[in-house]
Amino acid sequence: MLFKQPSMRVVLVKKRWWTAGCCLLLAAAILGLVNYPAAVNTAASPRQLPIYCVARDQKMVSLSFDAAWGNEDTQQLIDILARYNVHATFFVVGDWVERYPESVLALHEAGHEIMNHSDSHAHLPQLSAQQITDDLNACNDKIAAVTGVRPTLMRPPYGDYDDNSIRAIRAMGMEPIQWDVDSLDWKDLSAADITKRVTSKVCPGSIVLFHNAALHTPEALPGIVEHLLQEGYSIVPISQLILTGDYTIDHTGRQCPA
Repeated sequence: MLFKQPSMRVVLVKKRWWTAGCCLLLAAAILGLVNYPAAVNTAASPRQLPIYCVARDQKMVSLSFDAAWGNEDTQQLIDILARYNVHATFFVVGDWVERYPESVLALHEAGHEIMNHSDSHAHLPQLSAQQITDDLNACNDKIAAVTGVRPTLMRPPYGDYDDNSIRAIRAMGMEPIQWDVDSLDWKDLSAADITKRVTSKVCPGSIVLFHNAALHTPEALPGIVEHLLQEGYSIVPISQLILTGDYTIDHTGRQCPA
């Protein structure tokens, strides 16, 4: 008994220290003094997304045209859209505005939206937030000088963006816009192929991408517009398609009511 008693005391002491240590660690964790993995907020910040399309019960769709280089077909597009009393959104580069102010004015006077496609068609992720702000303001200034209206929407060149660029655009009070239906007209697809791509993919709330100087877009556009109208779609500029007030954007880029 005299031999075993010290051993039992050591065991009891170890147990008391172990119990006390656990209690201290638990208290520290509760007080936030110990950073256990379970107590650390590891959730990543939500990715910043532009609007690709809009959750709409009504059959509404928007046609958009990017204008960055050529100007061969702008007046023809104006005439085609006027034939159906349809208004679209044109995203124009500041350099394009400088070269073709008469076309910018013609688009505006025909009732189409003139929106921002950057000043020099740069890749926005390669720019700082301040550089993006300066670039967009330069383009806005050029558009407003011709139309008297300052753009509220912006489409990143090449469809290229990151969290920094989307935050910078929204910090200016502008809404970044992408598309969910790509006509691929810039690939010089035939008019029939362009028409098939667009009409097979459009759904309520879609934003369709065209270009103002693509080879077969003027040939394809009448059939696309006629199909959409026959299917009961209202064709409206993007500013009339997107939601105002509180909203969310899901992982696909669809703008939804909050």
